Amino acid sequence: MEDLKLENRLQAIEDRLQRLEEVLIKIHQKLEKEEEKISSREETLKKWITDYVSLRLQQLVPETCEHTEIDRVNGPFLEGTNIRCTEEVVHRVSRIPIPFVRKMVIQKVANSAREKGLDLVDIKFFEQAATF
Repeated sequence: MEDLKLENRLQAIEDRLQRLEEVLIKIHQKLEKEEEKISSREETLKKWITDYVSLRLQQLVPETCEHTEIDRVNGPFLEGTNIRCTEEVVHRVSRIPIPFVRKMVIQKVANSAREKGLDLVDIKFFEQAATF
């Protein structure tokens, strides 16, 4: 009789240990998934930082990134294009703080200049063409 009680107690303890092991396995799996998410977020953040730093370096030293020596002699250009512009336009473009907005404005102005056949974008044309 006591052996039966002892066996029942042992079986109950083994059942509890089995449930505990299952819970621990589930917790471990959840932690692994979270670790993968965190590493994915870290990679995304590293890529964003790398792209941002690259963009800022190009803005700080544009003459080494976009145009040849001959182009620089002919005057400043709208960033990323072959459209010549005045220094005032370059200054105005550099004051646009959000990179993708700056790029959209530059593309709009460059397309307008190409359509009009302009050789040089001045501040007056820039202000007209940059409006959306």
